[in-house]
Amino acid sequence: MSLTPMMQQYLLLKEQYKDVLLFYRLGDFYEMFFEDALVASRELELVLTGRDCGLEERAPMCGVPFHSVNTYINKLLEKNYRVAICEQLTEPTEGKALVERDVVRVITPGTVIEDAMLDNKINNYIVSIYLNDKACGMSWADVSTGEFYVTEINCSEDFTEVINRLSAANANEIIVNDAFFLASAIFPEHIKKQLKPFLTLDNSVFEFTNANAKLCSHFKVKNLNAFDCEKLSWGISAAGALLEYLSQTQKNQLVHMNSLIRYKSQEFMFLDSSTRRNLELFESLNERGKKGSLIWLLDKTKTAMGGRMLRLWLDQPLQSKVEIERRLDAVGELESNYSLREGISELLSQVADIERICTRAAYGTINARDCLAMAKSLSILPALKEELSFCACLALADISARLENLDDIFSLLQRSINEQPPVGVKDGGIIKKGFNEELDELLEYANNGKELVLQLEAREREETGIKTLKVGFNKVFGYYIEISKGAATQAPYRYIRKQTLTNGERYITPELKEMEERILGAEDKSIRLEYVLFCSIREMLVEALPRLQNTAKAIAQLDSLLSLARVAYDYSYAMPTINESGVLNIVDGRHPVVERVLNSSAFVPNSTTLDAEENRFMVITGPNMAGKSTYMRQVALITLLAHIGSFVPAKSANISICDRIFTRVGASDDLASGQSTFMLEMSEVANILHNATKKSLIILDEIGRGTSTFDGLSIAWAVTEYIASKKNIGAKTLFATHYHELSELEGRLEGVKNYCVTVKEYGDEVIFLRKIVRGSADKSFGIAVASLAGLPKEVLERSRDILQRLEEADISKNSISANILANGTAPKSEQLSLFIETNASEIIAMLKGVDINTLTPMEALNLLYELREKAKREN
Repeated sequence: MSLTPMMQQYLLLKEQYKDVLLFYRLGDFYEMFFEDALVASRELELVLTGRDCGLEERAPMCGVPFHSVNTYINKLLEKNYRVAICEQLTEPTEGKALVERDVVRVITPGTVIEDAMLDNKINNYIVSIYLNDKACGMSWADVSTGEFYVTEINCSEDFTEVINRLSAANANEIIVNDAFFLASAIFPEHIKKQLKPFLTLDNSVFEFTNANAKLCSHFKVKNLNAFDCEKLSWGISAAGALLEYLSQTQKNQLVHMNSLIRYKSQEFMFLDSSTRRNLELFESLNERGKKGSLIWLLDKTKTAMGGRMLRLWLDQPLQSKVEIERRLDAVGELESNYSLREGISELLSQVADIERICTRAAYGTINARDCLAMAKSLSILPALKEELSFCACLALADISARLENLDDIFSLLQRSINEQPPVGVKDGGIIKKGFNEELDELLEYANNGKELVLQLEAREREETGIKTLKVGFNKVFGYYIEISKGAATQAPYRYIRKQTLTNGERYITPELKEMEERILGAEDKSIRLEYVLFCSIREMLVEALPRLQNTAKAIAQLDSLLSLARVAYDYSYAMPTINESGVLNIVDGRHPVVERVLNSSAFVPNSTTLDAEENRFMVITGPNMAGKSTYMRQVALITLLAHIGSFVPAKSANISICDRIFTRVGASDDLASGQSTFMLEMSEVANILHNATKKSLIILDEIGRGTSTFDGLSIAWAVTEYIASKKNIGAKTLFATHYHELSELEGRLEGVKNYCVTVKEYGDEVIFLRKIVRGSADKSFGIAVASLAGLPKEVLERSRDILQRLEEADISKNSISANILANGTAPKSEQLSLFIETNASEIIAMLKGVDINTLTPMEALNLLYELREKAKREN
């Protein structure tokens, strides 16, 4: 037995796409066979059937309807499968047993362009990494919008920056060369837990000569000088490999990817993955969604393009004072001018996602409804330019200048596309009447054929004078003129006899046969001609892609500025002053998200003063729930907002340019990678100490709580000394801690100042005033917080008793547990004996050898700990 011709065709195609699921078009369904069918039926919960394939056993088979295929593909992509779409390239015809089929596209997690499978305000990036020696070339692209980036990263010490760049891209697919896995066994495993699986490509596509040639060929240039990346040899390898992969999977020219943008890290504030997470820039820690995040607050954009642009700005805060102030001026003008703001807002609400429509045009998947959406979007351009013509600031004037004149494209679409077209582009009903004369004639015959025949019949009766003449039709002869036997002698010479009947004669004429041909083929011809015309319109859009994309970028920037202006107006934000002197001065600052979430009580504002000299390091003490974490985060967020060109939630703010914001906030165990809370905490602290500079802003929310008290205090103390030292870092820092001993550093370390959160006590009740003031707290109020959390009264009373015993006990005489377990009331405080009698001489000798004048606080603490441990061992 042998395979059927169709199954042979299927297996030949499957041989070329072994590592993907092949969706094989059969009529109105996409079918899967053999192993693909088993996988798809399991993952998609489809009924598994079988099909005769010429072998003894039927081939396993399952399928999905073509009109709902995106839903099924999306489910497979979420499970990290890739899908090859095999289409019928010819129509089934009589006498031809097998239609032509081929794979037209391979859909992968990073190459989705369908709106139904994407979040319209989030980019869908695919990343390429080329690792060689101690450096890394990286390139990333969003196929759905045409964005294409390249950069190089120094990996001489570790892969931290690569991880952070990947985290920022939020890549859905990553391709790498072999050396990537060979360089570090830990690095790929670590980020695999956070990111999508990796795909290794053949090293030849990363080879510089091949990659450079691929890029030059694509952009139709001799070299890459125009893109300012000719010296990025590793970056070019990554970008060329990515373009090759996209060409192989997308199977089109990718003409919408018409530029390569060099990402320059020095132009943007560095935000690592911990900072993005801890500051809840794009996702709240509790909800694990957009609500409660900073982007949730800021995003009042009217267009999908603006939403994506605003996310990009938030991910890449600016480092240029001039560029920041350009944005601030634009936000200020929009915020202060109500009519301008509302006028632009109304216009932008009519704009569709031009970027992704352009991509569908490049892919050949654009439909008539996309064209109508494009036409409506372009129709607002003259009014938008008119609104912007009155603006004074440079940024808005620049946007106005970059809005291309697209009257020709708008006119084309307006004249050609019907107002209510069908979804499909091969079903007819797309092109307007009057756009094409030939199509109008075909549609006239297709829609009015019967009436035209009756008109011809009437003319013939009148010309011949034969009252019984009639025009008929049958499937054998088509249209004919029939005359009765008695009137046959009156038939004109131009009539051609076709058939003799018992009661009459049937004739044809050249005019009748021409009409027949037009009527019978009019509908099919009109549908085919409409598709040809639509394809020509699509090609005109493709030719205009650069102009359309430039306009889309300008609209996105305007929309982002408008969103920031609306937030500033709605929530009474202030325009920050930007400086480069190291001063950070915030008057009555507020946490932008928390103040919006608080419905029942007003947010308590707090001021902040930091500089490069005497006020570099804030040690903040106070009880849990008092607002320390919120306060520190609001300082970081206000600083970040100023760097993206946004107004800030404060009465006023003077913000110095910061190169990086670091945050060390509470962590949880990562058991899968064998990392404890303390290990994660120390890893984050190590990252800060290795990478922070004097221009950085550091947020430390507790250090050392994951280990013993003495170890934790020792580490916190040493970290404070290291950061506060100008010789080491000298960065502006906010450090919230429960180690009240750190307050001793004020006056001993230059730049360190104590602050605390104020509280009011009424008996056992504590009221948090949430106001940050100078000074240090002397109590933690942990039991008061436990009471607010709802611990049973009996547990709270016992806690207070234990606390009293610990505060008043003589630790030299009993262990901590012995003091807790002692009967009766807590012992009264006595003078603590530092020495154990049997070992007094040795301890006295150690003390005599100490030079008090040179002893540092950290050394004194270690000495005290050593003496205590010696006394305990000898007891």
